[in-house]
Amino acid sequence: MKARPDSTPLPLARPDETQFLPLGGHRMAYHDQGPTELGDDGATILCVHGNPTWSFYYRKIAETFSDRHRVIRVDHIGCGESDKPPSSRFEYRLSNHQANLATLIRELDLQRIVLLAHDWGGAIGLGSLLAERKRFRGLMLLNTAAFPPPYIPRRISACRFPVLGPLAVRGANAFARAAITMAMSRTQMNEAIAKQFLSPYNSWANRVAIDAFVRDIPMRASHPTHQTLVELEEGLPTLADLPSLLVWGMQDWCFRPECLHRFQQVWPEATTVEIPDAGHYVMEDAPDEVLAAIETFLESRVR
Repeated sequence: MKARPDSTPLPLARPDETQFLPLGGHRMAYHDQGPTELGDDGATILCVHGNPTWSFYYRKIAETFSDRHRVIRVDHIGCGESDKPPSSRFEYRLSNHQANLATLIRELDLQRIVLLAHDWGGAIGLGSLLAERKRFRGLMLLNTAAFPPPYIPRRISACRFPVLGPLAVRGANAFARAAITMAMSRTQMNEAIAKQFLSPYNSWANRVAIDAFVRDIPMRASHPTHQTLVELEEGLPTLADLPSLLVWGMQDWCFRPECLHRFQQVWPEATTVEIPDAGHYVMEDAPDEVLAAIETFLESRVR
């Protein structure tokens, strides 16, 4: 990290401990690390994960940037250390995840936010950004989408089969286990890290959100989340004036380069970093390149 220009001590840092925000009878977990007051060059990096990961995906962001920036890492309801209510007690829809994140932003009174989002976190985080636009200074996206899916990979469609899909996703944890290897291209995830990714999803009940995210992918216009994504895509051009960074693992079979090109078309001034041999879990596959791109972006584009 860049050295501070003087010897003024940083404000006290927050310890890395799990905190919880009550939301409609459920608790949303988050980690809040970094200075208690931001310096002139500081930002609030809001890290929003996808499926089937959790806030652990962004541990290296906190390790690298919390000396000078506030780093918030959230767990969506049903994920990570958050409560995992059954679908009868919480409707696992994109719009509800967006609303929960917007509530957290307001409750913590986050300011000078730079969004960092991956996978489903893109649609969730960008929806919350549009709802709380004045609080944001920039956005950074990693292999994600924010529009109705232009295609659905067969291996994901298979997880939606009646009876067999839930048996695989919730019974055998097949979706999360497969991602450990199928979402990597350059490298293999080591066993200890893989166990951490899987640890919150250790039972049928605790895999409710993994299955729900898969089923929330709209395959037709009548699906409730289709319209949410249509409205989100319509709002993307209003964000063209925000500094934006697009970091893409080009070997991702899910959020393929077509998704990157959609963002480039709507945000022609975005900074793009393509990593040719990295896969979907780009933070795991190519951490050095991702961290370097984020540091350069924060130093040069976000004020």
